[in-house]
Amino acid sequence: MAVWLIRAGSHGEYEQKFIQESRVYVTWDDLTVDLGKLATRAELNADMTKRYPDTKAKAILNWVSQVWPFAHEMKKGDLVILPLKTQRAIQVGEITGDYHFEPKGPNPFFHWRAVKWIAEAVPRASFGKDLLNTFGAFLTICRVQRNNAEARIAAMRASGWKPESIAAVTRTALAPSSDVPAGAEDTDLEEAARDQIAQLISARFKGHALTRLVEAILKAQGYVTYRSPEGADGGADILAGAGPLGFGAPRLCVEVKSESSPIDRPTVDKLLGAVTKFGAQEGLFVSWSGFKTNVQKELAASFFRVRLWSQKELLEALFAQYDHLDEDLKAELPLKRIWTVAAQDEG
Repeated sequence: MAVWLIRAGSHGEYEQKFIQESRVYVTWDDLTVDLGKLATRAELNADMTKRYPDTKAKAILNWVSQVWPFAHEMKKGDLVILPLKTQRAIQVGEITGDYHFEPKGPNPFFHWRAVKWIAEAVPRASFGKDLLNTFGAFLTICRVQRNNAEARIAAMRASGWKPESIAAVTRTALAPSSDVPAGAEDTDLEEAARDQIAQLISARFKGHALTRLVEAILKAQGYVTYRSPEGADGGADILAGAGPLGFGAPRLCVEVKSESSPIDRPTVDKLLGAVTKFGAQEGLFVSWSGFKTNVQKELAASFFRVRLWSQKELLEALFAQYDHLDEDLKAELPLKRIWTVAAQDEG
């Protein structure tokens, strides 16, 4: 069983198409050649060189190393890792079909394989840091092999996608694979930094303590808050209101979940009931582990009543308000801004 990393667009713009159609696609624009009829990589290289005349030869070689395996090396039973952009989580699928070429597209969806999604929105924190670094490689398609990745992901599957144990991580083989495509060694530094910050939050704000961090962010945004004590909360972990005394609008009813499984639609619906119960105007549901992929779409009718924060939105709010947080909390969560060169496409 091989494990393959496949991205659904540089900004996650194709995620819902991949997930809803139970397919993975090659997303190179205008690649209207049937990969299955090409006998060698050299033929694909020649085709892409003609098709993309303004692209450097080195970049074409890199693209060939990604596109070729999709048609010629992936097999039924292999696993697919789909890093999500809409939330900080990983979707995992099993390939169930052969390579298909669809000449009518639409562009860029000419090449696809059927998959069965076997793990939905697994929190990134469940994977070891070295695996996350591999998932952050600047490649759209590649095989994931380093650090005993295939055996470790198989073990996570057998455990029901529970977080990796320390023992599993420490048994990794650190020698890099000799056939890793160019670019697979490069890591998205911003993503790696967010993973490190997320791990620190997981360690220092466990369980109900995450509610304290969310409350601090809301206070920094100008809300007056009430935080319920640990235990039964009647449907709201935090009540927040605008104005000097908190009597102004908007009035928020906030639920915070720190468990390791993505939240489903019925759980979010309970927050909508709490909004009415507490006389609030809107609800905010914060889930450290994210939400099942159908939740956001199904809640479109409640757009003006509820907001969902996964780990992604929580971190963005934290970064935006960090300078205004209480000094004691900043001491618990010491962060600093850095500048680095942005990754640029070759071409």
